[in-house]
Amino acid sequence: MRQIGRYRLDSVQGVGAFATVWRGHDPDLDVTVAVKVLADNWAHHPDVRERFLEEARLLRRIHDPLVVRVHDVGVQDDRPYFVMDFVPGGTLADRVGDLGTDDAVAWVVAACRAVQALHDHDVLHRDVKPSNLLVSGDDEVLISDLGSAKRLAEASGITVTTGTPAYMAPEQAYGQPLDARTDVYALGVLAHELIAGRLPFDGPLGRTANDRLEPTGAGPRVDAVVAAALSVRREGRPASAAALAEALESSEEPGRTAVPPWLVALLMTVAFAAAAVTTWYLG
Repeated sequence: MRQIGRYRLDSVQGVGAFATVWRGHDPDLDVTVAVKVLADNWAHHPDVRERFLEEARLLRRIHDPLVVRVHDVGVQDDRPYFVMDFVPGGTLADRVGDLGTDDAVAWVVAACRAVQALHDHDVLHRDVKPSNLLVSGDDEVLISDLGSAKRLAEASGITVTTGTPAYMAPEQAYGQPLDARTDVYALGVLAHELIAGRLPFDGPLGRTANDRLEPTGAGPRVDAVVAAALSVRREGRPASAAALAEALESSEEPGRTAVPPWLVALLMTVAFAAAAVTTWYLG
């Protein structure tokens, strides 16, 4: 039986570059927990060790039901670990490719709310992706893994590239200053992935202006919102994760076929022209 501190380690839930997350058991409280343990080969690197502990501090300071909470920290055999809530529903990565359009959009909206909760606590995630978004038993999405996170107040000076390449905004990939819209871009990638079942781009370091965005299959209104979130220029993106969620929620009425924007414009033009002719004729 594996054990660290007083916690029994039952099964591996996820393995990253620097740490492993275990499903464990707290015998004192008789509850299931998640235990994140720094990898042995990184335990003697002071900068990695400090970043690992800073993640625990950030999670501990944030009091929000949409952010995973840390309950304990410790060191065993010179390997730091911290103990978190165990979230039983897996991650959004488990749902990629298995969702209908309405369900996919609903999950993206829930993910946006979790990211917004983090931003509301002045924290930029910098590694938003399906495997870092946990699903609770109540079908809520909780955000986790703040190993790359920084305070938003510090983001304008960040020049070191970190995160997962497929989800990086151009400014993140090329070491430019960041803001909340950097995480909005990652949510755009996640939206395309959940709705279409595939990533929007194949490039190793974010997208470029020449990349062609394939439709998600959810209709032009949803596609327009996703395309805006994936804008190369951050000024073209929704201003916040909450704004992206609102745009997605209003992008299509349930049970109705989305009307293409060009058709809306054409119908309005015809209507105005008809009104003008009628006024002239009757006048």
